[in-house]
Amino acid sequence: MRFVKAVWKLLVGVKDALVLILMLMFFGGLYAALSARPAPVGDGVLVMDLKGIVVEQPTQAAFADMLSGAGVREYRLSDLTAALDEARTDDRVKAVALDLDSFLGGGQTALGELGEAVRRVRAGGKPVVAYATAYSDDSYQLAANASEVWLSPMGAVALAGPGGKNLYFKGLMDKLGITANVYRVGTYKSAIEPFTRSDMSPEAKENAQALAGALLETWRQHVATARPKTAVDAYLRDPVAALNAAGGDLGKAAVAARLVDKLGERSAYEARLAALGGADVDRKGGYKAIRLAAYVNDQVDRDSTGPIGIVTVAGEIVDGKAGAGTAGGETIARAIEKGLRDDGLKALVVRVDSPGGSAIASERIRQALLGARAKKIPVVISMGNVAASGGYWVATAGDRIFAEPSTITGSIGVFGILPSFQGSLEKLGIGADGVKTTPLSGEPDLLAGPSPEANQMIQAGVESIYRQFLGIVAQARRKTPAEIDRIAQGRVWDGGTARQIGLVDQFGGLDEAIAAAAGLAKLGDERGVRYLDQATTPFAEFMALFGDEDDAEAAPTDAFAALAPAPSGMLDVALADLKRILSGPSIQVRCLDCPVELRPTAAPERLGWKAMLIGLLS
Repeated sequence: MRFVKAVWKLLVGVKDALVLILMLMFFGGLYAALSARPAPVGDGVLVMDLKGIVVEQPTQAAFADMLSGAGVREYRLSDLTAALDEARTDDRVKAVALDLDSFLGGGQTALGELGEAVRRVRAGGKPVVAYATAYSDDSYQLAANASEVWLSPMGAVALAGPGGKNLYFKGLMDKLGITANVYRVGTYKSAIEPFTRSDMSPEAKENAQALAGALLETWRQHVATARPKTAVDAYLRDPVAALNAAGGDLGKAAVAARLVDKLGERSAYEARLAALGGADVDRKGGYKAIRLAAYVNDQVDRDSTGPIGIVTVAGEIVDGKAGAGTAGGETIARAIEKGLRDDGLKALVVRVDSPGGSAIASERIRQALLGARAKKIPVVISMGNVAASGGYWVATAGDRIFAEPSTITGSIGVFGILPSFQGSLEKLGIGADGVKTTPLSGEPDLLAGPSPEANQMIQAGVESIYRQFLGIVAQARRKTPAEIDRIAQGRVWDGGTARQIGLVDQFGGLDEAIAAAAGLAKLGDERGVRYLDQATTPFAEFMALFGDEDDAEAAPTDAFAALAPAPSGMLDVALADLKRILSGPSIQVRCLDCPVELRPTAAPERLGWKAMLIGLLS
């Protein structure tokens, strides 16, 4: 027995020693990594190898994901545009390479701004060369701005345009015996339809068709401006005819339509880059490359102390605090209030890229912005891809609202869904019974269904928030609530139409919004900005800077693998929305008809129904 105890103690001691050694090695390596200085940026080709999505504000990846490379890589739009603007006049940068083989998109408005930055590089006399095995709508919108567009000989340009199908769960819910108790205001608030119908309502289809048509026209105009000689209209109208005219060769069809300039293997593409930026003597057949992360770290300053504050409202708007990439109402409001305590802040620009979410969190952010205006600090709103529902609620606090024709906005409506399971219990032969002391005892009853009194109170809460929403918009846009009601009703608008009906003031991106803020604050030619949102951690910056971009997921092996959306990703998004809606009582100002990120975010915790009603009625 003593021998066994001695062996056990020895094993425990060895284990403890190994753990201590590993911890010392880990923290020593971490300290060395964070203390290291990156190699200086040399000369050559600035390589924008975009293996992921372009976003307004990247989410903070988990430590394990950073190490493993899991998840979708995100690139901050403002970093990319700033890097391109620096490259335009940087003698070290001889050319820019847009490698879009693994690009997953970023939304029409964001890619429009990024495309304009690409054209500014070209206007500065520097070539921009794009390459992909296959181009879809998003990747081609960006590539069209390049001076040379390359395509793999086995590739394709597949332009689909906005549109597609949604999942409807009514039949499944009937089979499971789940009842969706719906509370809403707005003829076009079709977010609830997947749980109450098996197809789109005529009103929802009318709205979706109008929006898709407007977005396609904006996309077409952008491409036609970037490549005036391309036959994009004919290619969109009848791609099969273009294919047949090219003898069934997808690549040659793209060349014939002047969508691409050259068919070539990656080796030929790299040889072209070597001719433009110089050959890499250490790598046979290679070219001198400037890594994007290193260049952003070297050239882009996010720690400026200029007089114009930039606030980002990106992702779903949720109550309380949240990390980057999700718009936590308390987090954003506190960042604004902290900025206002600095006497050097003279103006605010709020970049909104959100489909909305919590009404309470949206109002918390709006009140913080109104606090700035109370101090005579002008507030200018810059809408990104989406500024709808709660995103538009926040935008009403601005002195002026900028949007692009491709921005998706509006969705001024309110809804709530409460699941109940009386049918499920009946199918299982389970009964539910109890006692009440008041009409609201045990309500809302998820087992037998909410009572008429509970239904009435929740519907009243929805209608109360809708009236408040109308009043806020009416006051901000100098209209009556009745006038806003006629263009509200949950309807989603493209930016061009939104300007016509008075929901936005003028077209323009972030740069135009910054210029307007400087003008309202009487800053003259001063355009210095400071970012008020949370900064990236030093470790995350290190991982982005020193991580090997070649470790990302391999590019698709053929054109159709690159173009087809992953079924698992589509299912993940659908299930995330289903979970979010049916997770419990919640009244939302959120646009489910608006585009979502490629990977769903976790549904936030919801308040109990009593706390929710107290918040609504107070």
